[in-house]
Parts: sequence; C-alpha cells; structure tokens
Amino acid sequence: QVHLVESGGGLVQPGGSLRLSCAASGTVFSINAMGWYRQAPGKEREKVAGIISGGSTNYADSVKGRFTIFRDTARNTVYLEMNSLKPEDTAVYYCNAWIVPGPPAYVNTEYWGKGTLVTVSS
Repeated sequence: QVHLVESGGGLVQPGGSLRLSCAASGTVFSINAMGWYRQAPGKEREKVAGIISGGSTNYADSVKGRFTIFRDTARNTVYLEMNSLKPEDTAVYYCNAWIVPGPPAYVNTEYWGKGTLVTVSS
C-alpha cells in the first residue's frame, strides 16, 4: 500500500514563503509523476505544478515565477517552494502522484494525499 503524506502548510503573510513537502511511503516500485493541486473554498480543485520522472516540470500560469516544484528521488519526496505568496493562494494543497506500487500487479496508479492548508493573510 502506498501513502502520500504532506507537510509544511500554515499561515503566512502576503509576500511570504512556504515550502510544502510530500513523501510517498510504502511499496514504491517507480514514480512516474508527482504534483500539487489546490482547492480554495467554493472553487474546483486545480493543478498547481507537476514534475515527471524525466524531470520536466509544468506550472499553472497563476504561479509561474513564484512557485518551484522539485524532488528528492532517493526519498520519494516532492517539494513545492512557494514565494511571493498572495491571499488568492489560500487553499488546501494536495499532493498527487502516479506510482507503480510493485508486486503482484505492476500497475501505474494514481494516489492523493489528504491535503495541507495554506493560508495567506495579514
């Protein structure tokens, strides 16, 4: 069984920074992609950033230049460095991953973390 555990959320003032982390634990054979989504109150969940196994990254237009996604492959962990935070970045941030969990069935499977709350407010 694979689990994604997020950490790093909290309250920060506008213009501040936070770093989120997400670690995949359990039987992980390979990780094909990891990413971050967020859901603000009353809004649909949206993709914020993603990174694939080859290292390529992608970002939502709203966070380009402010957020950086990177990973530690040895620790099966992905990070989201968030700078110049704005009140509109307030949301629950969810880690997402496509992982092959290993035997007996090597099937690429989507996993979600439980989410971590980021609040940007003065």
